[in-house]
Amino acid sequence: MEQKAVLSCEHVSFCYPRQTDNAIEDISFSIGEAEFVVLCGQSGCGKTTLLRHFKKNQIPFGTGSGKLYYRGSDLETMDDRESAARIGFVGQNPDTQLVTDKVWHELAFGLENLGMDNVTIRKKVAEMSEYFGITGWYDREVSKLSGGQKQILNLASVMVMQPGILLLDEPTANLDPLAAIRFLDVVKRINQELGVTVVMVEHNLEHIYADADRIIAIDKGRVAANSSPKKAAADIIAAGSFLIEGLPVASRL
Repeated sequence: MEQKAVLSCEHVSFCYPRQTDNAIEDISFSIGEAEFVVLCGQSGCGKTTLLRHFKKNQIPFGTGSGKLYYRGSDLETMDDRESAARIGFVGQNPDTQLVTDKVWHELAFGLENLGMDNVTIRKKVAEMSEYFGITGWYDREVSKLSGGQKQILNLASVMVMQPGILLLDEPTANLDPLAAIRFLDVVKRINQELGVTVVMVEHNLEHIYADADRIIAIDKGRVAANSSPKKAAADIIAAGSFLIEGLPVASRL
């Protein structure tokens, strides 16, 4: 049975203002329900630009063409409320998404913006806090959390809205190695236990590469590989067109 696409793009190209070359060029692929997809490639290859096209309010300013779909419907015409609830996004810098003073307020913020009542908010916050193991953080000041704790809080604040899709833009880039591994382990649990579709741009490939269902490698704005981790590694190495830092040796996968 063919897997239903939750996200898809058809011949998507995009150019930033005052640039002559497209950042991404003629990109087409689909992502299925509960898939774990890693986008990788050299710095500046277009992977973050591509990832941001999958959430309405993250699409960069510039000139684009092609079509983007969420469950078969035009993604760019999604209602803002639906986009916020259905598609979660966590970026590189742990501080950029934090908007309140206390951990409890941060967890409740998105639900309040969706107009949920206080009883529902408390229930959802309690459930997600227990899942993440951060119930003891409730009264802590956000500014006093470590970088790793802030990024876990960002993730929990997104997941409390129960999105079906989670987009992650190099979420461990500013974390120390141990905090990065802990964060990626939580992401794996979310995908495996909650069935959330994960699309991640990640530089720490050694800890996540083999756990992905699919690798989409980008080279100079185009798709260079789109397959299972083992086959993608072999294709990338065989092509020899670019180097991905931390790419596992295909025979080890």
